[in-house]
Amino acid sequence: MDPASEYVDLAAEVLGILADPTRIKIVLALRQADELPVNTLAEIVGKKPSGVSQHLARMRMVRMVTTRHEGTSVLYRLTDEHAVALVVEAIKQAQHAVANGQTPPHHAAPHH
Repeated sequence: MDPASEYVDLAAEVLGILADPTRIKIVLALRQADELPVNTLAEIVGKKPSGVSQHLARMRMVRMVTTRHEGTSVLYRLTDEHAVALVVEAIKQAQHAVANGQTPPHHAAPHH
């Protein structure tokens, strides 16, 4: 976790991949459902399947998502929990940005 780390450039690439509302929605949808085909993901994120396929291809390139074939369907799933953690933290940061000095929703939630 050193500023001189060899992973800094790759980390920026990961954040770049996630710097897109559709891809954030894809991560959140896969977080909820575990595995989904392109058409279902497209419905959830409100985009055409062809566009969602392109997003998934980029996410697959950086090993953020992986696929499994079931019959004629291709199911997508998150490779690990890290993309979800990044998206959740980004949403929490966004809540702070608009909270205007108030307590953002993620701080108001009861802790278990």
